Amino acid sequence: MRVAIDYTPAVRQSAGIGRYTRGLVRALAKIDRRNAYTLLTLGGSPERQDWPENYSTRSIPLSEPRLSFLWHRLRIPLPAEWLTGPCDLYHSPDFTLPPLARAIGVVTVHDLSFMRVPECSVPTLRAHLERVVPRSVTRARRVLADSTNTAQDLVSLFGTPPDKISVVPAGVESRFAPIEQPDILEAVRMRYGLPDHFILSVGTLEPRKNHLTLISAYARLRRQGLPHRLVIVGREGWLFEPIYARVQDEGVEDSVQFVGFVEDADLPVIYNLAALMAYPSLYEGFGIPPLEAMACGTPVVCSNASSLPETVGEAGIMIEPHDVDALAAAMERALKDEALRSRMRDAGLRQAARFTWEAAAEKLLAAYAQTMAGGR
Repeated sequence: MRVAIDYTPAVRQSAGIGRYTRGLVRALAKIDRRNAYTLLTLGGSPERQDWPENYSTRSIPLSEPRLSFLWHRLRIPLPAEWLTGPCDLYHSPDFTLPPLARAIGVVTVHDLSFMRVPECSVPTLRAHLERVVPRSVTRARRVLADSTNTAQDLVSLFGTPPDKISVVPAGVESRFAPIEQPDILEAVRMRYGLPDHFILSVGTLEPRKNHLTLISAYARLRRQGLPHRLVIVGREGWLFEPIYARVQDEGVEDSVQFVGFVEDADLPVIYNLAALMAYPSLYEGFGIPPLEAMACGTPVVCSNASSLPETVGEAGIMIEPHDVDALAAAMERALKDEALRSRMRDAGLRQAARFTWEAAAEKLLAAYAQTMAGGR
């Protein structure tokens, strides 16, 4: 096969879809030296990476938003093969599929949060996705989903035939693991000014991540004498202002620390430093942060929404995402019950070990082969 992959998210996005695309394609490069791959990067230079001989890269100066406008707003039939060169299969890993001349189209739909929790989506982006994603799913020969939950959403919301969908879950990199070296741990603690004991939250500051419920639950525990602080890692997204306001309203501004963006190399250490990770998200296509936390041996309390039961399994404590009392009680149990913490740690390590990028790449390669064979 000659496969072209839009690698732009891997280069342009540090988390989320970017992390998913990087992990998947890098693992694919390790297991498949037979097929020919072209990695397309829009709007600038490709990622600096030593790729195998069967990989080539193409960088196009046209920006992703500009091409998206031409392809999906004006619907100009400029085939993607003009940018990638001849290919048998074109894979778009970021929801939308461009026009194609002869190549077979594969599109990844990570989640349908813009339909399931529309109030949590940027209105302009939601309108764009509502228009373009169903069209892309219909045109694609195969649709990839991060989880069974997203696959079920594709069936129920778009009427996508189940045999047209392949589930390709995310993985966790080997660097996310327990760290025993005190010097490494303390260096990162000092770099970010982290407290000795803290609950960790990782995710973009936006409504879908449900920081408001987390802060209220944490404030309840703090008023009961909990010594741990709350450390929130993540960039500011949209509608982040109410998050800061909730901290003020709850009177916990002295015990909540917003770290913002952290270097990717430091993230495994921060997971290791945390006493607990709390992730009460309203909707996730997969939920990589809880998986990474468990791989580091950190207990996880998360919501039972969407795909998170698939990702976390029975290794974490799950609660309804809007239940402040339940979240506070779950965090208190996970922090104070040492026997429970030990069981959660062991179960989390086992659960995380089930998800590797190599296994995900094997599923991706099988989906490509099945697609090229003409099957569903």
